[in-house]
Amino acid sequence: MDNDTDKSPNELEQENAHLKQVVAQLEAKIAQLEAKIAQFEAKIAQFEAKFVELEAKIARLTRNSGTSSKPPSSDIVRPPRPKNRKGKKRKRGGQPGHQRHQRAAFPPEKIDTLYEYFLEACPDCDGKLKPSSEAPRVIQQVELVEKPIRIDEHQGHPSWCPRCQKVHYASIPSEIKKAGLAGPRLTALIAYMKGACHASFSTIRKFLRDIVGVPLSRGYLRKLVNKVSESLETAYQEILTVLPTESRLNVDETGHKENGEKFWTWCFRAECYTVFKVDKSRGSQILIEVLGEEFEGVLGCDYFSAYRKYMKDCSVLVQFCLAHLIRDVKFLVSLSEKVTSNYGQRLLDGLRKLFHVIHRRDTMTERRFQAKLERIRDDFVKTAKRAPQRREAQNMAERFRKHGKAYFQFITTPGVEPTNNLAEQAIRFVVIDRRVTQGTRGVSGRTWCERIWTIIATCTQQGRSVFDFLFESVTAYFAGRSGPSLLLDTS
Repeated sequence: MDNDTDKSPNELEQENAHLKQVVAQLEAKIAQLEAKIAQFEAKIAQFEAKFVELEAKIARLTRNSGTSSKPPSSDIVRPPRPKNRKGKKRKRGGQPGHQRHQRAAFPPEKIDTLYEYFLEACPDCDGKLKPSSEAPRVIQQVELVEKPIRIDEHQGHPSWCPRCQKVHYASIPSEIKKAGLAGPRLTALIAYMKGACHASFSTIRKFLRDIVGVPLSRGYLRKLVNKVSESLETAYQEILTVLPTESRLNVDETGHKENGEKFWTWCFRAECYTVFKVDKSRGSQILIEVLGEEFEGVLGCDYFSAYRKYMKDCSVLVQFCLAHLIRDVKFLVSLSEKVTSNYGQRLLDGLRKLFHVIHRRDTMTERRFQAKLERIRDDFVKTAKRAPQRREAQNMAERFRKHGKAYFQFITTPGVEPTNNLAEQAIRFVVIDRRVTQGTRGVSGRTWCERIWTIIATCTQQGRSVFDFLFESVTAYFAGRSGPSLLLDTS
């Protein structure tokens, strides 16, 4: 065998040079591969970051009423119907255990005509019958009369004065002249159909023509609605004036269209009444205009920027809605990035503990109830502030660094609700009306909406008849008297 020791120094030097060249080539190749690997890793990191960004964007675009403050009507896909415990679909109609509801019979004083039927002989044997002490079988039937209106004619007769040498006419009562063709009850009915039933003027016109037998033009119907709106002015302004004195208010807002322009309907719900106001602005200035800069109550609302600005500028106590917070937390849980989703899940678990205690308030003393809530609150705020370095999570953490206390005013302030559900429930009627009527066309229509929505919501809240309130208001307006009030007498 050949041995390296047999090689000459020149040959060894050549082999070493060759090996060094090979090693240098390999090292260069390795460096190239490492550079490519670094490029690929950078691209992968970019793709991963882009993927997370797109996932978050998709999650934001696919928010529904369960993961945001969007209304349920905005959900593109309806959620599946709930199934029973056995996994089967629920049957239609009343469910097992549901208490049957029956309409109460009309009392005797409400009966206009009584029809009685007697047997002359036994239907089986044709024998003679004796009166029985058992109660008769009764069917009460409600029917429209052929002419459901009364038409009155008021005549002011003339008289000749020989001394004045002219004719004088007897005066017709001023309330009759102010009402004109439609009396107070018919006027109230038209306003009720327009406001409470979302009926258009064309629909009301057809109803009056075909059912009531009174043909009225759409223009005249609009004049009647304007009369009702004027009759409600005092009642509306009265509660609008006392609104800033309330110790607790829930506020919400929704869109309103007027001739294609964007307006906003603001809802202010107090304990005994609700006020609506339509305005061009969605900013905090409307809150200052309605409630003033020195509002001393607690404002229940969502996390919208106008409420935060009003809170900051006017030092107002605010209770931010926990139901809206739950939706925002559920959105964090729905994100694909694990660290953000886990953070959201920790917050969701904390909110579950909070509401678990709230729903068991009746089983605890006031002191124990408050102590439990305060302990859960402190733990929740700490968890919220310890957020991962991700945009959505940091936004939530920043929210609690700035306004964490405002989510828990209900713990230390009696009577304050932890959610803004009261205002959201009150504003649903307005949303329905907006979808049916497509908004207003001018100041008179906007004013009508403010007043009639306020009357409907407040009467419903107080257990009063909306139609009776409208009838009393119109009757007083025609007679030049003060109408009924929406403020309850608590004395």
